[in-house]
Amino acid sequence: MLTENVTGTTLVMTTENITAATFINASVVTMTTQHMTTELTTEQTTSMIYSSTTEGSNCTQPIPAAWGYISAVIAVVFYGSNFAPVKKFETGDGMFFQWIVCTAILLVGIVVQIIRNAPKFLPLVMIGGVVWETGNICVVPIIKTIGMGIGLCIWGMTNLLSGWATARFGLFGVEKEVPDNPTLNYIGVVLAVFSAVVFSFVKNEITPVTDYTIHDSESEPLLTNRQNRGTSDSLYSTTQDQDPLVFNRRGSSSINNIDTLDETVIDKLSPGWKRFIGLFLSVFSGVLYGQIFTVSTYYQDKDKNLYSQNALDYVFACFCGIYVSSTVYFVIYIIIMKNKPRIYPKVILPGIISGLMWGIATCGWFVANKVLSEPVAFPIVTTVPAIVASIWGVFVFREIKGTRNIAILLLGMTIAVTGAVLAGFSKKPKSGC
Repeated sequence: MLTENVTGTTLVMTTENITAATFINASVVTMTTQHMTTELTTEQTTSMIYSSTTEGSNCTQPIPAAWGYISAVIAVVFYGSNFAPVKKFETGDGMFFQWIVCTAILLVGIVVQIIRNAPKFLPLVMIGGVVWETGNICVVPIIKTIGMGIGLCIWGMTNLLSGWATARFGLFGVEKEVPDNPTLNYIGVVLAVFSAVVFSFVKNEITPVTDYTIHDSESEPLLTNRQNRGTSDSLYSTTQDQDPLVFNRRGSSSINNIDTLDETVIDKLSPGWKRFIGLFLSVFSGVLYGQIFTVSTYYQDKDKNLYSQNALDYVFACFCGIYVSSTVYFVIYIIIMKNKPRIYPKVILPGIISGLMWGIATCGWFVANKVLSEPVAFPIVTTVPAIVASIWGVFVFREIKGTRNIAILLLGMTIAVTGAVLAGFSKKPKSGC
């Protein structure tokens, strides 16, 4: 009897122990499963966050469409103002100045790259920067052959048409972007081109740069044996008889006439050849200006899963192309000048400010292209800066005077704004990254 009781008690206790152990094991399994699920969820979340800021991302938080217009406004304001800081400084033949500007542009690219958490660097995107800078160095011979007014009008129109047509008709492998209302878009582009022609008739009254006429040693070029007293060699200073600065167009790091005592190959050409070369280079540079975004757009269109859809992820590579090519051209210039380049110390800080402004404007243009599409953004960003620059000329620098000039200016502004508005309404904005 005792044995039976003991056995029964043992059996009951064993059953209870098994039940308790089973419960504990189940709890452990449940807790382990929950922990693994938590770890998996954390890893997935981390992966999503990482992928949204690195290469080949389909952005989880698209940029609102309104930011496309805001970015376009930023681009317009900074493009129209980026040469204001250097307006009163000598820049010589422009080669040193353009290198300083491009150095500051690279700084903007570095900041963007850091903010974007260092997305993948695509070397081929540098081609866009190289192409832009190649067009940019053509400004000097253009101004020396046909003057600023005609040159700016031609390269401004071809810049607009080059970039617009590439995206509109799908040239160079990019996807064709058809506006929702092609008729409005075409009218907007035509008006934008016509506004450039109107602006070219505005005549400025620009006095020579002050600190160049007072023989300040810091305003004279370093490493040169030339004497240019009484003759302004600045790309930013003209007399009333010279072609005026009318407005800033993307890609122009040289604004006003060049008048130098140094006889170059261009100076020896006949008037007919000068005009031919000037017209050719104006068209050539304008076409190149319009292709700065082509390679980055190609990558975004090529594989939306493999390549980042955030337009800012291509800024650094593009700006590297600008800086590298600018440096190469500057070194070639130094060699041609027999190690006696024209360097103006006072233009360094204004040049840096100008480059920073240009870089910020171009970042805004990258975003506007993505959100609004290039057929819409190009007519706006290549035309409206004329209005901003003209406002500087009227109210700050007092360059544009007289009833006739003001009337032409207002007409150009009206046409430019109308074209920009029509282009803006020709396509419903899409959310971009």
